[in-house]
Order: sequence, then C-alpha cells, then structure tokens
Amino acid sequence: MADEDPTPRDPVTKHPQPEFPQQDQSPPGWTGPMDPPPDHGEDSYRGSGLLEGRKTLLTGGDSGIGRAVALAFAREGADVMFTHLPEEEEEAAETTRLVTEAGRKAVPVSCDIREEEQCRLLVEGAVAEFGRIDILVNNAAYQMSQPDGIQDITTEQFDRVMRTNIYGMFWLSKMALPHIPKGGSIINSASVQAYKPSPHLLDYATTKGAIVTFTQGLAQMLASDDIRVNAVAPGPVWTPLIPATLPDTANFGKQAPLGRPAQPAEMAPAYVFLASSRASYITAEIVNATGGTPLP
Repeated sequence: MADEDPTPRDPVTKHPQPEFPQQDQSPPGWTGPMDPPPDHGEDSYRGSGLLEGRKTLLTGGDSGIGRAVALAFAREGADVMFTHLPEEEEEAAETTRLVTEAGRKAVPVSCDIREEEQCRLLVEGAVAEFGRIDILVNNAAYQMSQPDGIQDITTEQFDRVMRTNIYGMFWLSKMALPHIPKGGSIINSASVQAYKPSPHLLDYATTKGAIVTFTQGLAQMLASDDIRVNAVAPGPVWTPLIPATLPDTANFGKQAPLGRPAQPAEMAPAYVFLASSRASYITAEIVNATGGTPLP
C-alpha cells in the first residue's frame, strides 16, 4: 500500500498546485481533457495482498475516486464489479483495463442507481458473478453548483442529487447485506461538505451529512453480524466532476491548508485500509482526508 518511491515527499508539492487552467465540461465530465490529468495511482500504487480473493461491488468506478479505488483494490488482490452511466462507456473501459492488467476480474455494469430495480439487478449480477459480496463501496455521487442560492435548485436537480447519493446507497446496502459474509465491509463516500457545507452545494452537502449519519447508524446495527460500516470523507479532489459542475476550476482546492486539491490516488489507500483486516476493530468511523481542514 505504498508508492513505488518510498522516499518521503512534501505533501504540498507532491501533486500539481493551483492555479490550473480554467476548464468547463458538460456533466458527467471526462478524464481525458482535464489539465492537469488526474492521478489514479497508475504509476505509483503497489499492492501487498491486503484484499486477496475479495469480491467487490463499487458504484461510480469509471473515473475519479472510484477508478483509483478499483485500481488499488485490484492490485491488492480483489475482483471488482463497478457501475458507470451509459454515457461513460469509454471511461469504464479504462478502469476495466487497469483492473485486468492487475490480474483481477473487472466487470463493468451500466447502471443508474437512482432506480431501485436497477440496484436490485446490480446486486443479483454481482452475486451471480462472484457468489458473494465481500466489500460494498457506495461511491457514486452527483452535484451541481448553484451559486445564486436555493431558489435556483430545481426539484429535478434536488431529486437527482438525493436519489443518486442517498437512495442508491440505501437500496444497495439493504439488497447486498444478505450476500455479505461475516467479516465483510461497507464503505461509503462522504465529504468535507458533511461538516463544512458550501452554500453553492447545499443539496449535495445535505446528502453527505446524511451519509455520515447513515454510516454510523448502520455500523451499530450490523456490528453483531460481524459486518463493518465506515466512510471516507474527502476534501477537494481533482476528478471529472469538478470541471463538469463547478464554475471555478482555476483555484479549486486552493482553500485547503495544503494549498491544493487531492488526487484520486491519495484517497484510495483509505478505502483499502477500511476494507482490509487491518481495520478489523474499526467500524462507524469516518476517515477524513481533507488536506488539513479540521473536522469534528
């Protein structure tokens, strides 16, 4: 779970710092045009067998944090079924390549987790493919900035954010549980927004607060079943969601104490740790990876 180069490096200068070129994309965003290109750990992540033989179901694995998690899990020995939207086939193909090159099975699934029936079919597909689900990672999310306030958040947008970020996580957790063996793990993607909400991301931040509560409540519910539930709360991370949903990409991440956004590769080790037996006594925990922003 280490970089190829073990030499300590300055966390401020390890990855690109703002200002970045201003860039705008249509949702859901694409990795290819991003400048600087995101780092998913392609050249740095080295596994050590922490997840050998595990079977993983991951949402939103086509790009960003999801791609970095899929790559890291594969290099740690896990097979990965991951979701993507129909328009993200090209992105999904790259994640598939990375997982396959690591010697593990990659199963991309076009799925809209806003629909309960699609979630049910997804879980059934994972069980048919793998026989069980050792690790469920609820990572898929949607946001859209509305700098002019709550009046500009339409019911359509609010519904999309809620159904993607909350309903999908709820349905998949509920449906996957009968197929998660003792020692299994659920990991949810929360956010710094859960604790320090940005006004222009009001609906998104609301869902991330709910994810924290859901994680901690479900963890207590499942502790006696030997299933752990945790979350990772990233700060600003350089993913395709940023140029697709935020108006200012030039200064993105500059507000973090480390002065830059994280790269997706910097988030993946937290998910690996929480999924591994090294975290056997850790449940109901939120791992904050915020670049120095203090959280409760």
